[in-house]
Amino acid sequence: MSPYDEMRSALSESPRRWLVSGAAGFIGSHLVEGLLGLGQEVVGLDDLSTGKKENLPQAADKFTFIEGDTRDEDVCLKACEGIDFILHHAAVASVVKSIEEPEMVRAVNVGGFRNILKAAEKTGVKRVVYASSSAVYGDGGAEPRKETHELQPKSPYADGKIKNEQDAQDSGLETIGLRYFNIYGPRQDPNGAYAAVIPKWVEAMGEGSDVCIFGDGETVRDFCHVSDVVQANVLAAMTQSDEVPGQVYNIGSGQATTLNELFSMIQDIKGGKSEPLYRGFREGDIRISCADITKAEGLFNFAPHMNLYEGLKNIVQFTKRAAAC
Repeated sequence: MSPYDEMRSALSESPRRWLVSGAAGFIGSHLVEGLLGLGQEVVGLDDLSTGKKENLPQAADKFTFIEGDTRDEDVCLKACEGIDFILHHAAVASVVKSIEEPEMVRAVNVGGFRNILKAAEKTGVKRVVYASSSAVYGDGGAEPRKETHELQPKSPYADGKIKNEQDAQDSGLETIGLRYFNIYGPRQDPNGAYAAVIPKWVEAMGEGSDVCIFGDGETVRDFCHVSDVVQANVLAAMTQSDEVPGQVYNIGSGQATTLNELFSMIQDIKGGKSEPLYRGFREGDIRISCADITKAEGLFNFAPHMNLYEGLKNIVQFTKRAAAC
């Protein structure tokens, strides 16, 4: 039995009470689903500005939903009452949006997190696990990013994530930051100007449309399946190691993939005759981004299990099922 399986078994036998902020979003909804599957009691907080109610369980005895904004201190205090662990994922998750509307994004991403930290301290929450981002590294070279690498943010979004990490360190709470690389999986929205590349391309190729690649296609990314993000959150929240709290950890697959390689994989799975349309690089784009996950592997047994090709097949199957409903 893997350390994660052991943790899941222990949690099922001894349920806790969790708050997931950003619960109706892509990652947050998977966290809610995973925790409920382990028999946990879950409170979900979301203002539904980008999250969707249909991502949430419609009838679950152990799930409570609070529609509210983390910029509201009273809402955060209400959501944190009686909570053991917080998984904080409420944010405007867009580099482009942060460049277009920096003050709004800072108010949500930085101000909202500060309110959660204050509420957690007032209500006696045991531990806060929060979403940071690989964007903090910027363009740091070709080698996989280590947590000790110099931070070179290229956007207000990345600046805000660095501030989150600083605020967590200064809070006096038990906090663990997870620097996500490129997370993908079912329920990731393909629509809108800020959609992630995988759902956008899967939808386009399903329609036989050509796809847009910013740059020459040799941009490198580390694509990590959302099921492995659920694993990372549970392991981080429940670890008994005294070394883990107060630090940040890379969460990715540890595997580098170019956008051209990604295109070929999706094309192979979907079939069809879509072609790549190359355009200029976007402001704030990072050329090479791949995770060194040694620290998370060593300190709380993080072990990604979903390879990219299988994960893409999983998304294509999910999309077909959803279209048939």
